[in-house]
Amino acid sequence: MQFSENWLRTMVDPKMTSDELSHLLTMSGLEVEEVEPVAPPFTNVVVAEIREINKHPDADRLNVCQVDVGTGTLLNIVCGAPNVRVGMRVPCAMAGAVLPPGPDGKPFLIKVGKLRGVESQGMLCSARELKLSEDHGGLMDLPSDAPVGQNFRDYYQLNDLKFTIKLTPNKADCLSVLGVAREVSALTGTPLHLPTTKELPVTLTEKLAVKVSAPDLCGRFCGRVIRGVNAKAETPDWMKQRLERSGQRPISALVDISNYVMLELGRPTHVFDLDKIQGGLEVRWGKAGESLKLLNGNTVDVDEWVGVIADEKEIESLAGIMGGDSTAVTLDTQNIYLEAAFWWPSAIQGRARRYNFSTDAAHRFERGVDFENIVEHIERISALIVEICGGSEQVKLGPVDDQIIQLPQRSPVKLRTARAQKVIGVALTDAQIADIFTRLNLQFTHQDGEFLVTPPSYRFDIEIEEDLIEEVARVYGFENIPALPPVAANAMLVAPENQRSLFAIRRLIADQDYQEVINYSFVEEAWEKDFAGNAAPIRVVNPIASQMSVMRTNLLGSLIANARYNLNRKVSRVRIFEMGAVYLRDEAVQDGPLSVAGYHQPKHLAALAYGPVAEEQWGMAARNADFFDVKADLEALFAPLSLKFVKDEHVALHPGRSARIELAGKAIGFIGELHPRLQQKYDLPLAPVVFEVEISALQTVQVPVYQEISKFQAVSRDLALVVKQDIPAQNLADAFAAEIQKNAACHIVQSVTLFDEYRGKGLAEDEKSLAFRFSLQDTQSTLQDDRVEAAMTALTAAAAAQYAAKLR
Repeated sequence: MQFSENWLRTMVDPKMTSDELSHLLTMSGLEVEEVEPVAPPFTNVVVAEIREINKHPDADRLNVCQVDVGTGTLLNIVCGAPNVRVGMRVPCAMAGAVLPPGPDGKPFLIKVGKLRGVESQGMLCSARELKLSEDHGGLMDLPSDAPVGQNFRDYYQLNDLKFTIKLTPNKADCLSVLGVAREVSALTGTPLHLPTTKELPVTLTEKLAVKVSAPDLCGRFCGRVIRGVNAKAETPDWMKQRLERSGQRPISALVDISNYVMLELGRPTHVFDLDKIQGGLEVRWGKAGESLKLLNGNTVDVDEWVGVIADEKEIESLAGIMGGDSTAVTLDTQNIYLEAAFWWPSAIQGRARRYNFSTDAAHRFERGVDFENIVEHIERISALIVEICGGSEQVKLGPVDDQIIQLPQRSPVKLRTARAQKVIGVALTDAQIADIFTRLNLQFTHQDGEFLVTPPSYRFDIEIEEDLIEEVARVYGFENIPALPPVAANAMLVAPENQRSLFAIRRLIADQDYQEVINYSFVEEAWEKDFAGNAAPIRVVNPIASQMSVMRTNLLGSLIANARYNLNRKVSRVRIFEMGAVYLRDEAVQDGPLSVAGYHQPKHLAALAYGPVAEEQWGMAARNADFFDVKADLEALFAPLSLKFVKDEHVALHPGRSARIELAGKAIGFIGELHPRLQQKYDLPLAPVVFEVEISALQTVQVPVYQEISKFQAVSRDLALVVKQDIPAQNLADAFAAEIQKNAACHIVQSVTLFDEYRGKGLAEDEKSLAFRFSLQDTQSTLQDDRVEAAMTALTAAAAAQYAAKLR
């Protein structure tokens, strides 16, 4: 929001400097981003009148002018401007004037000198020479009533500043000079001077037939027929100045008046060329297949999600966003239809962004615009049109057609003084709060310690008690709230020994030579189908980009994208991990402080290894990372817990090189090579190995427990068993573990390790040999052969009983 300080001070003029005003606005929540002068500094420039013009004796394009600058003596000034004429009033830089720097960056000093032999005692200026605009087609033509001799900066109000404020989305009431003036008046106690307009007499009985067919689109519609306007009338300089200093480019009188009232009162309106409207108007939702050429030249397609204003032939406007080209006013327009309406914010939100543009009207309507003072604003625009575009004798006004369909209900909001004191941290009294509400023009009823506040029609941001507390804090002054240290007891809590922090987990996997990446939780819909087999993903209602339209249910897609990004930049070895939330449908989840009903949001850890297992070096042969390398990293991450890897299939993984990861009998994730189909689709020369596990399984660890270290020598025994090829080695390991657990004779077994797998000569085609190494040890005595043999016999028998294993 940008505006002129002088314009603001016509409505409220607190006794403070510009810097103080800027600080006041910022500290009240209206952050002032920039304050800049409307014109660069220059001196000794006055309003002058050209009294006489003679041709230069030695130059065809130069004129010698006699100029009155109000000193009683005419100045002789040589001028080459094409638009110079007798009686013209222009800015004149007298001798000694310092003008804004030119292309060389140095200030321009005006001296008495000679041009082609004729003395020139000053310079007549264009707007470009004064750095007021880029117009250099001739001298700056001032109105005929400009006072000769007056300092030009004072006459043109150039000692003014442009304020640019950054508004939060809830402060839609400050998207106008009047809204900012209300804030300043409330903050300083300075009286507010509202723009006043007397109601003009109605001289026509004509009304344009308007039908509102969509009450959920338009809550109130006002319009007025105005005939006999002079669209070619010049916009007054004072209005042009205010528009330009608010970031608006003057276009034509009718358009400028509409824009001016929008900036002044926050009321977007639209002016139709009445003679171009076919029949009456209808306010309705669009229909599939309809289209509209807009004022900006774009042609857009319309459907049932977009509100429109249409006549009997075609659509004429996008409701609350932008008018159509077919009924736009031109310099030949004589009769107009002036429209102002209340559009429901929910009916405007997101519509302009759908067409990849934004308008000042949509920006205001989607946040909420005053729905009570529409008729008064129509009268304000009408008065300006009469004043600028023809006068009361020429311009004929029809009655205001005010249709109230359905307006917002302003429900009272309760504020408790005790609650405000607790939140703000200041012992405010009822009298102080009542004074603040009065200054903010908030109507209220008061009981001891409680206020019931009814928000005004222009405040859409007041809905709950905290909104009122914020208003109290803003007006009371954030700077007046003491900065006190917290009074709660501070204690350093000891982290439980059986819980790992997320930071500790990051350190552990980083120790395995993985680097962390951070990705969006929003992903492409195709990723969900490819990497999770999810045909019904959770969709984002308003995605920030088309390729980020759904919530992810695993982290694989993001890691593959990271790997491709690095490979495209000639990085041949990629080892990355990510810790982040995934989003799963779960009807059992209820609403809570950190949960949303129907959605489970666990955190997962995923990692990817691509390319060489280690950087190229002389100490080891180069080879690519495989399933077992990543499996070893994962086991090291979970140590001392033991993981179980069960052959399984996953939609994103190679069907013969993937496994389900289990911990204590519960599935916690998966591991494997990327599926060849996806490797080809995502253009990867090698298949990366990936894993993904639940972080909650990693966070829980066993508390170390003391165990006596044996002083006696350990015994090793190797056991080679022949089994069918379809029996996984893990099954035998599980059988050994179960036997060790239940058989007292086997308690001396300390560890079991698979060290060899053999297929080939001496075995049947469907057989394989698995060789295990057993470490046996007792803490109380040296092991005797009979105890060792008893244990090994029991283990061999367990394998034989369950899997028909036989000694090789």
